[in-house]
Amino acid sequence: MSEQKSGDAYFITIYIYGKKYEVPAGLTIMKSMEYSGYRLTRGCGCRGGVCGACSSIYRIKDNPKWHIGLACQTTAEDGMYVMQLPYVPAYRAMYDVNVTQCTDETILSLYPNLKRCMGCNTCTNSCPVGINVLGYVSALLRGDFETARHLSMECIMCGMCAARCPAELAPMNMAMMVRRLVGKKTQVNTAQFSERLKNIRAGKWTDEIHKYMGMDKVALQPIYKELQSSSKRVDV
Repeated sequence: MSEQKSGDAYFITIYIYGKKYEVPAGLTIMKSMEYSGYRLTRGCGCRGGVCGACSSIYRIKDNPKWHIGLACQTTAEDGMYVMQLPYVPAYRAMYDVNVTQCTDETILSLYPNLKRCMGCNTCTNSCPVGINVLGYVSALLRGDFETARHLSMECIMCGMCAARCPAELAPMNMAMMVRRLVGKKTQVNTAQFSERLKNIRAGKWTDEIHKYMGMDKVALQPIYKELQSSSKRVDV
């Protein structure tokens, strides 16, 4: 099962849904699947590691442990056994963001199984982007909604935490609700934001937007690089 060289390319052996394939070394799981003939109409989205649609479970040869990663970001390895889990059927409470208040009583009434959290940290260990999931679940239990909002801000809603939680929680859905409720209550639109929104609705940049939408990648790259070089970055 070692790497094999064909011409100028090295090939590795991987198993996708149990079937053996030879793919060029260095490809991501997603590109390996497409190279092997899979037409991905589900389980793919942004291809940049931010949408959470391509959650994957895999094992490596001679290692009994199974791992979690995003197919668009994880490099395929020789002897890898992989399958995708693009959707997790987790519970999601229904609420009206304009009416619902962010209180302890609200959270527990909508997600009563929150109290079943065992603190096992499986959720954090399952997160493909390294979020402290147990940290924000614990904050929810304490009623510290601002901390929960902050710790869960980078969640990509892939659902892997829910897939592995032995208490059957849906941490990502709880966190999404809290971010919406806290944001609705505390975030006030600035004058600059209101003015920008007014200009967008008036179509101030419509022509410019259509111009860039009609350009191909080759034409857009130098414009993007120029904007990147001219923008000011602040190190925190």
